[in-house]
Amino acid sequence: MGTSALIFYILSAVMILSAIAAVTARRILRAAVYLLFALGGTAAIYFMVDYYFLAAVQLIVYAGGIVVLIIFSILLTTHINEKLELPRWSKISATFSLTAVGFAITTYVLTAQSFTTGTGTFADATVGLIGERMLAYGEGGYVLPFEVISILLLAALVGAIVIAKRNPPAS
Repeated sequence: MGTSALIFYILSAVMILSAIAAVTARRILRAAVYLLFALGGTAAIYFMVDYYFLAAVQLIVYAGGIVVLIIFSILLTTHINEKLELPRWSKISATFSLTAVGFAITTYVLTAQSFTTGTGTFADATVGLIGERMLAYGEGGYVLPFEVISILLLAALVGAIVIAKRNPPAS
């Protein structure tokens, strides 16, 4: 096993453990920090495969934007020491079932896809070309994922507002 493979497996383990900890943490500030580690690991993997633009976007938009917004909303409210309630077993089983279905669909799609090696070079990829491809509607365009990311950012903003506007716990 090469050095890059070992680094990949270590980063993957850190990301998986951080994602699980973010979902299962009972303290909301710790969950946000675990989310930061998971998103930082994703950016590190992008750096490993020489996708510097995606790595920078991952760090700026997600780790720098969403997580910092969530952490500030937590720190600016009085809920920093509040423990989240334990979920009911029905919610846990429904979440596990939906996760298993999503994993099965993802595995099927990835195994059914025939991936081909491209013949083009990436040396002439400029910021202008990336911008044109990102907003193109035709084949190879990324306007749909771009819009989905904007909806995700909006949902994160609404979630941060809901956390900030929640009533303080009764002491």
